[in-house]
Amino acid sequence: MDFDDSPNEATFRAEVRAWLAAHAEPRRHPRDFVGDGLPPAERLAAARAWQAKKAAAGYAAITWPREFGGRDGSVVEQLIYLEEEQHWRSTFGYFEIGVGMCLPTLMVHGSDAHRSRHLRPGLDGEEIWCQLFSEPAAGSDLAGVLTRARRDGDAWIVDGQKTWTTGAQFSDFGLLLVRTDPTLPKHAGLTMLFVDMKSPGIEVRPIRQMAGESEFNEVFFSGVRVPDAQRLGAVGAGWKVALTTLMNERLTVGTETGLAGADALLRAAHALGHLGDDSVVEQLADAWIVDEGLRLHRCRTLTALARGAQPGPEQSIGKLLKASLSQRVARLALDLRGVEGLVAEADATSPWAALQRTWSWSAAMRIAGGTDQILRNVIAERVLGLPEEIRLDKGLPFNEVPR
Repeated sequence: MDFDDSPNEATFRAEVRAWLAAHAEPRRHPRDFVGDGLPPAERLAAARAWQAKKAAAGYAAITWPREFGGRDGSVVEQLIYLEEEQHWRSTFGYFEIGVGMCLPTLMVHGSDAHRSRHLRPGLDGEEIWCQLFSEPAAGSDLAGVLTRARRDGDAWIVDGQKTWTTGAQFSDFGLLLVRTDPTLPKHAGLTMLFVDMKSPGIEVRPIRQMAGESEFNEVFFSGVRVPDAQRLGAVGAGWKVALTTLMNERLTVGTETGLAGADALLRAAHALGHLGDDSVVEQLADAWIVDEGLRLHRCRTLTALARGAQPGPEQSIGKLLKASLSQRVARLALDLRGVEGLVAEADATSPWAALQRTWSWSAAMRIAGGTDQILRNVIAERVLGLPEEIRLDKGLPFNEVPR
């Protein structure tokens, strides 16, 4: 396992640091992003400007081919950039899903016309994409989606509902998983489309979160007409296309930098004079052990990637542990303040405000990209080789599965 950058990686890291120092502002707290404090329209404009600047420099999608605006870089280089960018104000919540999940799926499964029309505008920040997968009755069991699409000549008529759709309220396009044949087993009757979010019949309702934000949405489809030309992959091959998106999602979610570790708890305990408390020291030691295990796991992953391997199911370990650790550390740090920890901080630059945001955000991270329960199943079955969970609906036509 390699703990240090190779000479080429060190050169690239120095290049990235120099570019960020010349073009970005230092981050004041873990969730300090471009446009913070501005009205929504101005924040979006600032985010588009930063995205365009990154794209022009070749940092917006390092692993993409040069012909599509990337730099033919490695996954390790992409991770190096993300590691360095976390110290500077960047965007979050606008382009990560499009550039990290939707457009890579279109690149693999779309036509030349799709790639020519959509890749560059999405990369440059001109267009924003969302991922229309989860539903009220199909989140962890994604193959159970109920949103229907029936063929009507050269188009599909879509009816149904999606939920927890990040950024739908300002998205231009969405990657849409629909059921086109309910008489087939659930994985076989799916088809992937992409939809213009301004199409007649689409209604977006923001969901207010406990932190006061509305990053997620419900999206309703009522007789929405989607041209068959906006289909990705074959009819009935939607699950295969969705797996491409999900693999990219795990990598994107796993690089989220707004999460807390042992260092955040240490700073809080030091500031409040609790470093002499045995219980606090014990909790600090436990958090440090998990942090160190995650660091070593990351080093092993980077070593494998540098040697040409592809990310496997073991990546679920890092996401599972980091999200739960972040939530626990933020809660413990706020508990050390006593009743003051219950009061929302008015100063957005305060480290306590950052911990409050981290605590509420970590709850979402234990769901996004696979719930804790799903990740434990993945680790058990595909990493540890334990027997598969019993699936009573396996092989049954979808319309015969009891609900």
